[in-house]
Amino acid sequence: MKTLILKGHVVFTPTSKNFEIHENSYLIVEDGVVKGIFKKLPEQYKNQEVKDFTDKLIIPGFVDLHLHAPQYVNRGLGMDKELLPWLETYTFPEESKFRDINYAKRVYKKLIEDLWKYGTTSAVIFSSVHKDSTKLLMDLFINSGMRAYIGKVNMDRNVPDELKEDTEKSLEDTEEIILEYKDKSPLVKPIITPRFVPTCSEKLMQGLGELALKYNIPVQSHLNENVSEVKWVSELHPDFPNYASVYDRYNLFGQTKTVMAHCIYNTDEEIDLMAKNQVYAAHSVHSNFNLSSGIMPVRKFLERNVPVGLGSDISGGHTLSIPQVMVAAIQASKMKWLESDKKLMPLTIAEAFYLATKGGGSFFGKVGSFEEGYDLDCLIIDDSTINNSDIRELSVEERVQRFIYLGDDRNIIERYVKGEKIDRPQ
Repeated sequence: MKTLILKGHVVFTPTSKNFEIHENSYLIVEDGVVKGIFKKLPEQYKNQEVKDFTDKLIIPGFVDLHLHAPQYVNRGLGMDKELLPWLETYTFPEESKFRDINYAKRVYKKLIEDLWKYGTTSAVIFSSVHKDSTKLLMDLFINSGMRAYIGKVNMDRNVPDELKEDTEKSLEDTEEIILEYKDKSPLVKPIITPRFVPTCSEKLMQGLGELALKYNIPVQSHLNENVSEVKWVSELHPDFPNYASVYDRYNLFGQTKTVMAHCIYNTDEEIDLMAKNQVYAAHSVHSNFNLSSGIMPVRKFLERNVPVGLGSDISGGHTLSIPQVMVAAIQASKMKWLESDKKLMPLTIAEAFYLATKGGGSFFGKVGSFEEGYDLDCLIIDDSTINNSDIRELSVEERVQRFIYLGDDRNIIERYVKGEKIDRPQ
């Protein structure tokens, strides 16, 4: 049995209501799984090595529930456009380049290095339509030691010819990836990835739903991101009551574990269906701002017990930093509070932290918390450059708040995934 003992200020959110804080305590991990947190080191561990981070913060690793790997190079570009023109002008031309495996390798290695840098230890990722580039991305993640669901995108209509797939070939390639990778790594797994309803024929969605059920593979896609997109879906599928019902009809909406990005314009019926099927919402707030999409009423989802996490959504979002996404999510919720005549309460710091850790982490299982039985995914934070302790003493919770708002990757000194220290990917 491999034992890891970390000492420091242990901070996590077992629920969204409050932080749980254990000051300068011992976090004991066996075979990558948390055994407990102790103020004094238990007798049976007295001869074990302790990694002493006294007065530093130990927090769960960040979880990014939604990002597009082939859009990494486009970060910060095209932010003056709405979703559909942005896809046509920037996204689709860039994604077409990933037929070149050498180009894909250059981009994906930089992406993984940046995720590591910003403290993201788990991510749910769209690749491109290209089978070989998707396999490369999965192999690079396996080598990195980080945790991910990665999906080959499926598209067979309403896209440029260089990205439009033959329906049967799209399904064959997807199944090939599932068979090759479903048991290859305990940390990196395939996920079914119809881009969104407008780019997927009913035949393709039917086939993808069948693959999801056949192999018990999770699903990711987009839902109600943009007014024009929602209208387009209603025109393509006039016989369906709403956008979510299209996915649901084809077993792509909670029949296996599912995450839907954005969810800005969900009807009450769609929210109820998400709650019933326990479909996750990936709150991608930066992208929602940048592409003039709108503000997700996140409180409405939380009140109805829809599972929610945060997504960077690069490159609609401009940064991979989940703390920056947390801040934006809090700010957006304040604007929605004002819009709703103060009915939808803003997110608290604890709630935003929960969404960025345990909320999104639950998509992976027991991830994102330091409760007993959880995988040990964590970051060691040295906040000495920002806590101004020589001027004013802050509580541990205040130090966490300040790190979220003012800290950056330079404050992260070590990263762990399932109890293993993760060094900068090569």
